Amino acid sequence: MILPAPEVTVQRIGREGEPLVVIDNFTGQPDRLRAMGMAAHYHPAGVDYPGRRALADPSYLDLRRELMMQVMARVFGLTRSIRCEVAAFSLVTLAPEELSPRQRVPHHDHSDAGRVAIMHYLGGPETGGTAFFRHRRTGFEAITPEREADYAAALAEDEREFGAPPSGYPQGDSAAFEQIAAVEAQPDRMAIYRGRQLHSGIIPDPAALSADPAKGRLTVNMFLFGT
Repeated sequence: MILPAPEVTVQRIGREGEPLVVIDNFTGQPDRLRAMGMAAHYHPAGVDYPGRRALADPSYLDLRRELMMQVMARVFGLTRSIRCEVAAFSLVTLAPEELSPRQRVPHHDHSDAGRVAIMHYLGGPETGGTAFFRHRRTGFEAITPEREADYAAALAEDEREFGAPPSGYPQGDSAAFEQIAAVEAQPDRMAIYRGRQLHSGIIPDPAALSADPAKGRLTVNMFLFGT
């Protein structure tokens, strides 16, 4: 199979310069991935993710194995070993009023520098991309192990000063957070970033969210761990 030429951009975002890699035309076959997502069996994702997930096969990353190894080594400094910890088709489904307080603010997935998140978009801009944030009180854009306690204390101070976060998905600037970058969803576009970065899905039209993978915000989410 002849793959389309990938389009790769590498940014250093915010004041802290955390890397954000965007790869367009990753597989050249987004329709095939969407079909797999539509055939998958979904289940509630738990307390953190606002929707449903199904197992996905991460082996399609091998289509761009050399490129991925270069990105992991040159951008993220992972040169010894890499493994996929999680791979899932994901659907954001919760209505804004159903979100828990922790789902109403930007989040980080892991504080470990060796854990890298992959967001593979299968829909267009109308489905929503990913935004990245700076926490105003601390100035943190990435939550490292050394910052976790201070960040938790600062979030509690935010709630005392500003009240509970408003109902709804995080969007743009707020009293507690400043948006510093965003990736627009495009079919077969992949965003790669450390899980420690503060981020949130962009949900442009909550009324369009659906548990039907043929209609909803269908993505493939993965976490790689490397050294």
